[in-house]
Amino acid sequence: MSALGELRQIGKTRGEAASAVEKAAARRDNKAAYLFLAPWFVGLFVVTLGPMAMSLYLSFTKYNLLQAPTFTGIENFTRMFEDERLHNALGVTLVYVLVSVPLQLAAALGLAVLLDRGLRGLSFYRSIFYLPSLLGSSVAIAVLWKQVFGSEGLVNVVLGWFGVEGQSWIANPQTSLSTLITLNVWTFGAPMVIFLAGLRQIPTMYYEAAEVDGATRWQRFSRITLPLLTPIIFFNLVLQLIHAFQSFTQAFIISGGTGGPADSTLFYTLYLYNRGFANFDMGYASALAWVLLLIIGAFTAINFWASKYWVFYDD
Repeated sequence: MSALGELRQIGKTRGEAASAVEKAAARRDNKAAYLFLAPWFVGLFVVTLGPMAMSLYLSFTKYNLLQAPTFTGIENFTRMFEDERLHNALGVTLVYVLVSVPLQLAAALGLAVLLDRGLRGLSFYRSIFYLPSLLGSSVAIAVLWKQVFGSEGLVNVVLGWFGVEGQSWIANPQTSLSTLITLNVWTFGAPMVIFLAGLRQIPTMYYEAAEVDGATRWQRFSRITLPLLTPIIFFNLVLQLIHAFQSFTQAFIISGGTGGPADSTLFYTLYLYNRGFANFDMGYASALAWVLLLIIGAFTAINFWASKYWVFYDD
C-alpha cells in the first residue's frame, strides 16, 4: 500500500473513532435528558393521561363509586338530551362566558392603554391591578363576594347613601348570575398585563406618522393600536374562554353548592360536580366532562377559524 493510501486509511480510522465518541456522548446526553424529564413523564401518564383514559371508560358505564362500574354503552350520552337541568346549566354557562369574557377583555385593554401612557409608579399600579387575577378564583374572594352582594353588604350600603333601597343580589334569580359575571370581569389583571406587553411592542413611528397626518386619538387607537394588537386579543380571548367555561369555585361558594336560587348560578361544572359527588353518578359525570371538553374544543376551533378574518399579523 502506498504512503498516500496509508494516510487515507489512518484518516478514515480516526474519523470513525471520533464519530463513535460523538455518538457515545450523544447517548449519555440523551440518558441524562430522559432522567431529568422522568418526573414530567410520570406526571403526564399517572396524573393526566391515566385519569383521562379512566374517565373516558367510565363515561360508558354506570358507576356509583361504591360498586364496580357496569358498561352501558352510550346511555350516559343519550340521557343528556332529556336532562332539563343540564340544558339550563349549559345555558347559564354560555351566558356567563359570552357576557363576562368580552367585558373582561374590554376592561383589561382599557386599563392597559391608560397604563401605557407612562404613569408614575407604573409597577405599583400593574401589581395592584394584577392581584385580582391571583385571588379571584379563591374560596376567600368568593365568600367576600357573597358578603358584598348580600342584603346587608357593601353594595347596598353604598346604594343607601343615595336613598336607593337595596336587595339581596345573590338571592335574586334575576341578578345572581350578574354578580358572578362582575366577579369574573374584576379578575382582568392577567389579560391586562399581556395587553400592556403587546402595547409596548408597537413601534412609536406609526403613531408619530399618524399624528403628523392629523389623525385624532381615536383614529390612532382604532387604525393602529387595535389592528396591531389583534394577535394579543386573540390569545387572551382563547385563554379566557377556556378559563370561563371551567369556572366552578365562585358558583359553588355563592350558591352553597346548589346552583341556586332557581338554578340561576348552576354552571356546567357545578352540575357535573353534583352529579358525580352528590348523586354518586360518576359514569354520567364522566360523560358530562367529556362533553365539556368537546364544547371547549369547538369554541377554540371556531376562534382559530374566525381569526383569519380579523387577526392581523405584521409579517
